[in-house]
Amino acid sequence: MPLEPNQPASPLPKDDVDAVDHLREVYRELKTELAKVIVGQDQVIEQLSICLFARGHALLMGVPGLAKTLLISRLAETLSLSFSRIQFTPDLMPMDITGTDILQELPGGKRAFEFHKGPVFAHIVLADEINRAPAKTQAAMLEAMQEHRVTVAGRPYVLESPFFVLATQNPVEQEGTYPLPEAQLDRFMFMIGVDYPSRAEEITIAKNTTGQSLPSLRHILDGPKVLAFQDLVRRIPVPEHLYEFAVDLVRRSRPSGQEAPQWIRPLVNWGAGPRAIQYLILGAKARAALHGSYVVRLEDLVEVADPVLRHRVMTTFTAESEGVSSRDITRRLVEELAKEA
Repeated sequence: MPLEPNQPASPLPKDDVDAVDHLREVYRELKTELAKVIVGQDQVIEQLSICLFARGHALLMGVPGLAKTLLISRLAETLSLSFSRIQFTPDLMPMDITGTDILQELPGGKRAFEFHKGPVFAHIVLADEINRAPAKTQAAMLEAMQEHRVTVAGRPYVLESPFFVLATQNPVEQEGTYPLPEAQLDRFMFMIGVDYPSRAEEITIAKNTTGQSLPSLRHILDGPKVLAFQDLVRRIPVPEHLYEFAVDLVRRSRPSGQEAPQWIRPLVNWGAGPRAIQYLILGAKARAALHGSYVVRLEDLVEVADPVLRHRVMTTFTAESEGVSSRDITRRLVEELAKEA
């Protein structure tokens, strides 16, 4: 797909231009540090970084053993942020995530309830194998992800910023999994597919992980700097025609809409909603900034379309029987719309 020509001079003020240049260098350092312990997975690292700086949450999809947990814990290490891992199991209760009131002895023989924070009170929270837990426990993450707070015994508790939820999910075909409901899937900015490494990468993994212990990573950022870069991403300008591209792409994914192409109607039950448009724009802004661009380009939108839409386009039985996935549908929609642009 041809890319857009170079954009004219940026409308950003000089301080923001310098900040974009700084973010690009930070992103390069981040990839270099993670490469010390993670072999390959460049696209996964980029998509995680986009989510982080766009203030989104990410759902990682892949079979066990692909270093998803290691990647997320080491990402937190490089960012100097607090990290918490929640292992989702069938007996996990909502209070195990949010925390609970515990009766404590006070001076003078008095007693009072004191709130003990759960593992969700961290900057980066790994919800490991989130679809191993039943629906009521999965739902306990919804308020935290959307509102950045939790409510226990009728009292709200605000979570510290930045707050970034990364959930891993095993393929739903595996025994003992509870598929995430569509409402919760929609809370995740990206669904990131983690594939098997190549043969050469697996050889490197075997050499690196069967010898001495893994190296510690250098701290690159901290919480205030992450927040500053998140604010910067929001200020990246978007040309008008790319807003239209994002809206048209999402509207074409809805089989009941007038804009939907004829071929999509038998393949899709329902398409993406307005939140997908927001995440397309925010993801494109973050990707542009990470690559040192002062304005969003078409290629930025194209690159984030798959992780934004793949869990928001629900296919029919006809599509499944023909081996057509939501990724195939998204790819075709993008290609057709780009040709018209």
